[in-house]
Amino acid sequence: MLKTLSIIGYVGMIGGFLGLLITRTLLASSPLVISLQVLAFALFLWARITFGRRSYHVVADPTEGGLVTGGPYRYIRHPIYAAFCLFTLAGVVAHWSWSAGLFGGLVLGSAVLRIFCE
Repeated sequence: MLKTLSIIGYVGMIGGFLGLLITRTLLASSPLVISLQVLAFALFLWARITFGRRSYHVVADPTEGGLVTGGPYRYIRHPIYAAFCLFTLAGVVAHWSWSAGLFGGLVLGSAVLRIFCE
């Protein structure tokens, strides 16, 4: 059951992100939004590098090697999801519309679902 929910969460996150990209509401020209998205991308890279050579699974599944507690994982339990949500929601706020809000909500809700599954 959790694996199925995890896949649904993954599809929801990617679907919401692509929806924002297609409707041109993901990226903005505002310096503040650009700064937030650069910060989110930097957090994503830092977390991914800290995570190391562990593979990424579509299904939320613990990998060998134990719990990562260094880098951004020392401060944020799910920094990759946090970075993905920050990047996405900054774009939603910059281009607010009901469709952008729905796509952003889909990303956020799907990330929460995946966190629950882990």
